[in-house]
Amino acid sequence: MTAQAGPAAQPLKAALWMAASIVSFSAMAVAGRSLASELDTFETMLYRSLVGVVLVVAVCTARGLWPQVETRRFRLHLMRNAFHFTGQNLWFFAITVAPLAQVFAVEFSSPLWVALAAPFFLKERLTLMRAFAALLGFVGILVVARPTFTNIDPGLAAVALAAMFFAATNITTKVLTRDQSIICIMFWLTVMQAVFGLITSGFDGDITLPSLALWPWVFLVGSSGLFAHYCLTTALSLAPATIVVPFDFMRLPVIAVVGMLVYNEALDIFVLIGAVIVFSANYLNVWTDSRSRRRAAKNSTAQPKVV
Repeated sequence: MTAQAGPAAQPLKAALWMAASIVSFSAMAVAGRSLASELDTFETMLYRSLVGVVLVVAVCTARGLWPQVETRRFRLHLMRNAFHFTGQNLWFFAITVAPLAQVFAVEFSSPLWVALAAPFFLKERLTLMRAFAALLGFVGILVVARPTFTNIDPGLAAVALAAMFFAATNITTKVLTRDQSIICIMFWLTVMQAVFGLITSGFDGDITLPSLALWPWVFLVGSSGLFAHYCLTTALSLAPATIVVPFDFMRLPVIAVVGMLVYNEALDIFVLIGAVIVFSANYLNVWTDSRSRRRAAKNSTAQPKVV
């Protein structure tokens, strides 16, 4: 989907969808941390994907969307989901060993990696402003993580790698959306990652079955992830990215409060400062891209028609 522009944009509806997205992302983090008491990350991904398969199959059946599920881009789906599966495992590990606010702050660097990689894979031009935004985002990550040569936090290192894999996921997703429906992408996402989860969690011959008390968290981690991305996509279809991105940044203060109230995690001023720097870099990138698109559209309409 592409964001609407001009008077057709619906920022209030987009804001409501983004609010639902923020709640869903936060719920997924809480559910993932709760499941870590019994499951490793591979098992969490297995059950998360199985819940996703059930939900996607139900939607396809109820709405008659099965004709949209195709195998024409199977290899690219496989590549995309290998990237996402790796990134999501790293993310689930990170939320169990690092404060949630720090994890979310570093994760926000993913769009900056997309901006740097897009010229190589999407044939998009790497402008000076994009390069500056990426450098600014990297400074923000350093402020959040404050690494030293003798003490690198494994959780923050994991989520930094996860952000790179999520960037690779977003790039391959952008390629897929040129000729693949959202439901087709979601179907292969859940099915392939269920297979990946089965292989990796069963490699040692021992797949843990969650206790009865954990099954609500299993359903929550599976449903909230899918719903969060659906909400985000819907918001982008209702308003430009320049409006949606600031709302997405509200994930950070929300998860910081959740971490403080639920897990007794202290609020760190450096995390907030670093996150603001990362957000500024992301917003600069989005604003520059939107301005370039408007300028290109204006130039194309201003050119005289050849008769």
